[in-house]
Amino acid sequence: MCRINPRVDFAFKKLFGSEENKDLLISLINAIVSKEQQVVEIELRNPYNLAAYQAGKMSILDIKAKDKNDRWFNVEMQISEDYHFDKRAIYYWAKLVTEQLNEGMMFKELQKTISINILDFNFIPDNRELHNLYKIINAATGKDDKLHDIFELHYIELRKFTKSYRQIDSALDRWVTFLTKANKLDKNHVPEELIEDRAIVKAIEAVDRMFDEDERLIYEVRMQALADVESKIASAEEKGMERGMEKGIAQGMDKAARAIALNFLKAGTSIDIIAQATGLSESEIEQLMP
Repeated sequence: MCRINPRVDFAFKKLFGSEENKDLLISLINAIVSKEQQVVEIELRNPYNLAAYQAGKMSILDIKAKDKNDRWFNVEMQISEDYHFDKRAIYYWAKLVTEQLNEGMMFKELQKTISINILDFNFIPDNRELHNLYKIINAATGKDDKLHDIFELHYIELRKFTKSYRQIDSALDRWVTFLTKANKLDKNHVPEELIEDRAIVKAIEAVDRMFDEDERLIYEVRMQALADVESKIASAEEKGMERGMEKGIAQGMDKAARAIALNFLKAGTSIDIIAQATGLSESEIEQLMP
């Protein structure tokens, strides 16, 4: 049985952003992009690195990659509700485009950049489609004219997936099933609708043995922080507290981080590990010492 939730960004980054799992990233991308854009080989531009994360150099857990045709990909998993995510997605897309140009390079050297955003909440209103693709089109003709083919943005809204195992009929269905039902999947009893896909089977097996002690600590803290944020949002909505919600959420996250840090201090966990896991400074943690 999978013990790790692959929708948590830290777990998602290690699962799909590690060198040993590039085949899983290729499979996921190919399940989303068109048949004409299938990826064969890929180079990770910001591979998962625990040391970099602990040093604060990997606070954003998106995945950047480039294929052999020089197309760039940005893949992100977003588990917490963010109703301004459209602006964030375009910002990350634009940032990846600008990162392609070194000094002296020309604009014509910019390559197609594809943004894939997997959301664990409903985002696009009045739309039941699991997968939505956005491109730049000519408003007069409704066609893209291939003039701005550098832009492509995908949204996968996991909560709009309602298919049973028997209804699975595509690679995307299999990946969404894995992402949404990982806690129910047993590597020794994989449903026949999934077992035909080697990438899915590998993902199920990988999640079972994914983290060492330090990584699991970070993952658990991340899980607790996300749960606390969702609780604060729910409470604010129930009370109709629209004003000051962002401030309240930030305060809630800080309070949760301090409570978690105190628990780890009592358990004898070292201050540097607690700092890496909670985002608190060592001096803040020292002030909590009983």
